[in-house]
Amino acid sequence: MGRFSGKFSDKFSDKFSWPWWPRSKNNFRDEAELPFKSLEGGDRRQLLQALSALAGGGALAAMSHPAEAKDASELPPPKRALTGRDEAGKSVFKSFDVTSKVAEIDSNPGLTFYELYMTEGVPALTGLEPDPMLKGTKDFPGPGGTLFRLISYPPKRPEGYKPPPGVTFESALKELSDKVPGMGDHFDRSAPGMHTTDTIDYGVVVRGEMTLELDDGKMIHLRQGDCIAQNGTRHRWRNPLPEPCLMAYVSVGGKRG
Repeated sequence: MGRFSGKFSDKFSDKFSWPWWPRSKNNFRDEAELPFKSLEGGDRRQLLQALSALAGGGALAAMSHPAEAKDASELPPPKRALTGRDEAGKSVFKSFDVTSKVAEIDSNPGLTFYELYMTEGVPALTGLEPDPMLKGTKDFPGPGGTLFRLISYPPKRPEGYKPPPGVTFESALKELSDKVPGMGDHFDRSAPGMHTTDTIDYGVVVRGEMTLELDDGKMIHLRQGDCIAQNGTRHRWRNPLPEPCLMAYVSVGGKRG
């Protein structure tokens, strides 16, 4: 299909909302927001940034130079330390390098997967195994396997945002599956952004904020440091802020009961 225009573009944007184009309105409230209910928008975020800087000892610098939203391409790529054993059986660092497996999704600028490590079955723990990421990556592990990744989600799109020229729902899913093999197959084409995997996903918000929505329409708002155990259920992610969100996940493969 060609370029987008008119009603088709709007329909596509709404349908493919995780993690591509989040909706413009956020109708959630949670108890954690109550202490800050008198603060709105940027004022509240600036206060949170200042409190975070105070905790880290850098309050003056943070207040003098407020943090600006950046996409994944402007942030330093994460490093991954990999341990093992030498021939004498002593623990050693086998590597400490910039993550080698990075998947940038062009159809959704700012969406980036950092593929860190994976196992299949029960790990042998000899410390002599080769780096499993040398073989590439996959969508999710099989039963008993694990996969460790970071995902940088793009900021909430402004009103009227349109995907890059030529991008369609199916072409975006194909690119996702090409770069993270099989990932696009988990998305529900009959519902906007919903997807299901045969895994338990342990997730933590490393930077930014995120909302998680389930089948009943209920949403929770996750802030930096908040965690989720996503227990193989149908769900959708949305970034509610005009700044990227970085999340870390460990997925453990399971079997449907």
